[in-house]
Amino acid sequence: MQVKMSNYLIEIKQLIALLEKDFDYVSVLCSDVCGTSYRVGQRQTNVNDYGFNERGFVVRVYMNGTYLEYSFNTCENVEELASMITKELKHELEALEDLNISKMESPLICEEAIVKEMLGEIEVDDQEVSAQEILAHLKKVSDAGAKHEGILEFMAAMDFAHVNKMFLSSKKDLMQSYAYAEGMIGALGVKGEKQDMAYQSFSGLKGAEILDEMDGAVEKVINNLNDLLNAVPATPGMYDVIVTPEVAGLIAHEAFGHGVEMDMFVKERALAKDYLGEYVASKITNMKDGALSAKEVSSYLFDDEGTLGSDTTIIQDGILKTGISDLLSALRLNTTPTGNGKRESFERKAYARMTNTIFTPGKNNLDEMIASIEDGYLLEGMQSGMEDPKHWGIQCVLALGREIKNGKLTGKTIAPITLTGYVPDLLKSISMVSSDLQLFGSGACGKGHKEWVKVSDGGPYLKCKVRLG
Repeated sequence: MQVKMSNYLIEIKQLIALLEKDFDYVSVLCSDVCGTSYRVGQRQTNVNDYGFNERGFVVRVYMNGTYLEYSFNTCENVEELASMITKELKHELEALEDLNISKMESPLICEEAIVKEMLGEIEVDDQEVSAQEILAHLKKVSDAGAKHEGILEFMAAMDFAHVNKMFLSSKKDLMQSYAYAEGMIGALGVKGEKQDMAYQSFSGLKGAEILDEMDGAVEKVINNLNDLLNAVPATPGMYDVIVTPEVAGLIAHEAFGHGVEMDMFVKERALAKDYLGEYVASKITNMKDGALSAKEVSSYLFDDEGTLGSDTTIIQDGILKTGISDLLSALRLNTTPTGNGKRESFERKAYARMTNTIFTPGKNNLDEMIASIEDGYLLEGMQSGMEDPKHWGIQCVLALGREIKNGKLTGKTIAPITLTGYVPDLLKSISMVSSDLQLFGSGACGKGHKEWVKVSDGGPYLKCKVRLG
């Protein structure tokens, strides 16, 4: 079924013409995101508004060489609103000039005339399924996991979101309406004095049909939990490893996701700016980011600055080709915007942000990759990651490592695991890439003053050399 556009956003179109009387450029982003979060465990059940719900507008104008913005969430009288916005923004600019505060000067946006819309498709609209039915399904999953020995708690969670946005300017009339879902099942268990947790995530441009994917994953989560409870600490050192698609996605996100966000180029805070056109990875390594690079929770027609989404090649055959940019950074750098300008909400500024950040598939298979390792690990399970774009340090916290000896999995496991290193060293060590491609979109990414946006990442299995601790 087709996702319906919100009527709330249609009423704002008159505002553009009124504001253009006073400003050289005017655009309005109109957002209406609604959704519901469900959580079911053995001890509690919660239903709440989705964390990224929003309903409002942000106006961007150009005057005296700089851009100013004004956000609001009511529009009862368009003429009065236009008058108030004009007065407030002019006063703000005058105050900056009176205080002799330097402005971030930028060229005037020159847009092509574009009229486009995107209406997403889902199988089962969660808004047409009762909360009782959703909670009952999650309760069934929770009960199935909780019956296993040693389980302290088994959680099942699901979020549903409907995204409606319009971007309007004198030349652009863009509209998109789509839905996505994300979920998680997690088991907390104990063995002797040891306690640990295993989980599996689910996501996609889907509706309530995603609930069915949870049913077959309970046993896998229980088995992973048992492996964690039987794991021994890692011995620090350099190892040949294979990382799963989930870990490959984390590495992509932290290594050349944040590191190539081009607002960091403007601020001279990213080392990648000086390595464009150079080898930063092995010749079999390829990486992409973009709303069109994959179909996941961060796939869209246009970003929050009205730039159409793209499929951007970041690394091609080991060479760093380009970064990902918001519109204003691209103007300041005299580059082409890539459609990566994203806001946490209409009340927050736009940054260059990741969308779907992935390593692309290669030609190997997992069995031959395992057979190629004499002494190493298969690393799986993402927990968290950090990167320093200015110095290219990376740190990834992973859930579990499975020992490989003489080309075979031994059944022994290590945990917890911290993967660290210098980004080019890690990427240049990639020696095998599988033909698989898996995507993960149940998380979010923080930046700036911890503005959070939805992102996805993923890739194939990768063989590389890393430092574990």
